Amino acid sequence: MLSRPKLKEVIVVEGKNDTLAIRRAVEADTIETRGSALGEEVLAEIKRAQAKRGVIVFTDPDYAGERIRRIISENVAGVKHAFLPQSEAVGKGKIGIEHAGAEAIAKALQSVRAEWDGEEPEPPLTWEEYYELGFAGGSDSRKRRERIAERLGIGYGNAKQFYRRLQVLCISREELLQAMAAEEEGWKG
Repeated sequence: MLSRPKLKEVIVVEGKNDTLAIRRAVEADTIETRGSALGEEVLAEIKRAQAKRGVIVFTDPDYAGERIRRIISENVAGVKHAFLPQSEAVGKGKIGIEHAGAEAIAKALQSVRAEWDGEEPEPPLTWEEYYELGFAGGSDSRKRRERIAERLGIGYGNAKQFYRRLQVLCISREELLQAMAAEEEGWKG
């Protein structure tokens, strides 16, 4: 059996089946939110883990998972984020981390993104540039966001959510344009 990478950070997941899936891919401790209600006790546990070891939020790529991710980000400074494309998390007619393969989970955890801490330069992309690049307002905007989100490993969002995610995760204009160029090559090839 291949050895699994060991992570220092604690991974926040939604439930016990997610924990089992994580442990098939990596050696890591987890905190389970046990649903989207996210009580004060769970938030306090996440804050303690962030202070001691760091935290990676790795929730399901659905509405409830995004809601949990947002609540944690608003309440716990400095957390990191791992994202899994919906296409990698489908099983039994449902979407969730627990349905993903060990390789997809490991890849997502290798592509963790930190939130903008306010000390780096301001995220450079304006809404006007975002719109001109075709991420909003066009007939193919949704597909463009889906493909670029997957290429960057940052998870899909509607036009406003995706714009905010680019800023929060400090995706530079250069990195975004490189992802778009690579995606264009993929469309041609």
